[in-house]
Amino acid sequence: MDGTVRWGVLATGGIAATFTEDLRSLPGAEVVAVASRTEASAAAFAQRFGIPRAYGSWADLVADDEVDVVYVATPHSAHREAAALCLEAGKHVLCEKAFTLNAREADELVKLARDRGLFLMEAMWTYCNPVVRRMTELVRDGAIGEVRTVQADFGITGPFGPEHRLRDPALGGGALLDLGVYPVAFAHLLLGEPDRVQADALLSPEGVDLNTTMLLGWSDAGASALLSCSIVADTPRTASITGTKGRIDLPHGFFDPERFVLHRAGHDPQEFTAQAIDGGLRGMQFEQAEVARALRAGETESPLVPLDGSLAVMRTLDAVRERIGVRYPADGPGRQGLTRV
Repeated sequence: MDGTVRWGVLATGGIAATFTEDLRSLPGAEVVAVASRTEASAAAFAQRFGIPRAYGSWADLVADDEVDVVYVATPHSAHREAAALCLEAGKHVLCEKAFTLNAREADELVKLARDRGLFLMEAMWTYCNPVVRRMTELVRDGAIGEVRTVQADFGITGPFGPEHRLRDPALGGGALLDLGVYPVAFAHLLLGEPDRVQADALLSPEGVDLNTTMLLGWSDAGASALLSCSIVADTPRTASITGTKGRIDLPHGFFDPERFVLHRAGHDPQEFTAQAIDGGLRGMQFEQAEVARALRAGETESPLVPLDGSLAVMRTLDAVRERIGVRYPADGPGRQGLTRV
């Protein structure tokens, strides 16, 4: 693919608006169409962002020959349906996180994309952030020695009433898939898939998690991660990685950081900032630029957000839900998906 990458946006909620706002100022990108379940919602979104075509059905969007790649911004309960529709129509896909409701659904999407030879990526913008990429390079180069502990949290307060989507099991409600995916993915980035998962949670009357704490373990690495997420408590939203020779701290908003600090014995703390690293992009533009780069290179997977990594994160999220007793109607009978731990 050469030249401008033409995007379609599927869904019109808040995350779709943020994504579209960033995409409009990304060089070499154009939003050419938007779809919602209603024509009125799609038309209002299109007018707001100057998008030339608005569709009242997902099917009409994926049938648009001028759309190269579709950004799926629905609640995660609809990710599998929406992304599969796009892939079956021959469209490349960037799908919001959590990737799907469970590992079984994620595996189905990955197999479909690979069978069709199409690009598919989970919208884990944290992995594409240049500050996080620099931090990861330092860790892998041994700047803090062998990683022993990871700590990360993401909690907010609503309040979210019983009618809110975050309290609805059918929509994949709870803290884990909306917020917990960030600390879990952060730990995976550094250590890979854990072989031990423990978890405890406060559940709502509807059966979704309001507050969850996770302890993950990696036997071979001798490492552990203490992670938490909440929709009833405003946590610091920070992260820290401790190794045998030092520590890295990420401040509030660790999932989209502008800086981090490296601490090593015998050295002054060293701060790394976005101004020296990022090349002028912002927010979601890093993942958008990675999608465009991959498409122009003819790649069907991103090395920054590999599909096998997204599957591993979903298996860990499944394992956490098993431990805390959260099930969604889409899980069906038995286990949630492809949990290995």
